[in-house]
Amino acid sequence: MRQWTVDAFTAAPFKGNQACVVEPLDACPDAAWMQALAAENNQAETAFLIKTDDPARFGLRWFTPAVEVPLCGHATLASAHVLFAEIGLNARAIIFDSQSGPLTVARAGDGYEMSFPADQPRLIDPPAGLTEALGVAPTEVWAGQYLLAVLASEDQVRTLAPDLAALRHIGGGAWGSVGNLGVSAIADPGLPYDVVSRFFAPGSGIPEDPATGSFHCIASPLFSARFGRSTLRFHQAYPGRGGDLVCEHRGDRVLLRGRAVTVMEGRLRV
Repeated sequence: MRQWTVDAFTAAPFKGNQACVVEPLDACPDAAWMQALAAENNQAETAFLIKTDDPARFGLRWFTPAVEVPLCGHATLASAHVLFAEIGLNARAIIFDSQSGPLTVARAGDGYEMSFPADQPRLIDPPAGLTEALGVAPTEVWAGQYLLAVLASEDQVRTLAPDLAALRHIGGGAWGSVGNLGVSAIADPGLPYDVVSRFFAPGSGIPEDPATGSFHCIASPLFSARFGRSTLRFHQAYPGRGGDLVCEHRGDRVLLRGRAVTVMEGRLRV
C-alpha cells in the first residue's frame, strides 16, 4: 500500500501544509486503524481515499493525529494532486464524497481549483478568556465552523504567541469545535496578498496549522464583503513555511485555488 507526503498550497517543497495521502482503497478501513495511522504519520492530516464505481469519484476522510475532522482543504488538494500527478488519473475533475458533502477539484493552470461549501460567519461577542489566551484584544470575533478573530494589523497576526493550553478550551464554532481558531488581518499595503492569517488548532491535536483550506471557507465570505470583490489572495503566515491561496466567494460556494508538491513516496507494510 503506497502513501505520499504532499506539501499543499505552495509551489515549492517544504512550504505550505503537509498531508499524507494513502492510495485509493477498495473499501473503507476501520476508523480506529485510520486514526492509528494518522497518529503514526503525525502530520496535520492523513487522507484516505475509497474507490467507487466511477473512476473519477472517491470517498474521502481526513484524520489529524488526534481526531477525524469533517472538512480539510489542504488534504483534499493533496489527494487530488496524488490522483492527477502521481497515479495519472485522466479526468477533467474529481469528486470527493465527504462528511461536508461532495467536493470538486479540477486542474487550473499549473495548480488546482477546489469547490467547497461557503461558511458564512456570524458576528459574536468574544468568548470568555479569548483575549487572555491570544494575548491581544481582537477588533471583532466571528463564528462559523471555527472562530475567526480579526486583529488590527498584519504585525499582530505575525507576532502572535497565544497560550495554546488556554486556547484549547475556547469554543464557539458552529459544530461544537473547541480549541480551533483563526486570526486574520488586512495585509499591509504593497504586498502580493490581501489578507494575512494564522490558524491554531490545539483542540484537534495541532498547535498551529500551516495552511488551512477549511478556515478560508469562513474568511473568504467575510473579507470579500469587506473588500467589495469576490476574489482575494490570502497568505497564511505559519512561521518558517507559509501557504498561499486564491479564494473566490460564489454564493454558497468558495473556490480555493492553489498548488501542491509531492515531497515523499513510501510503502506501508501494515
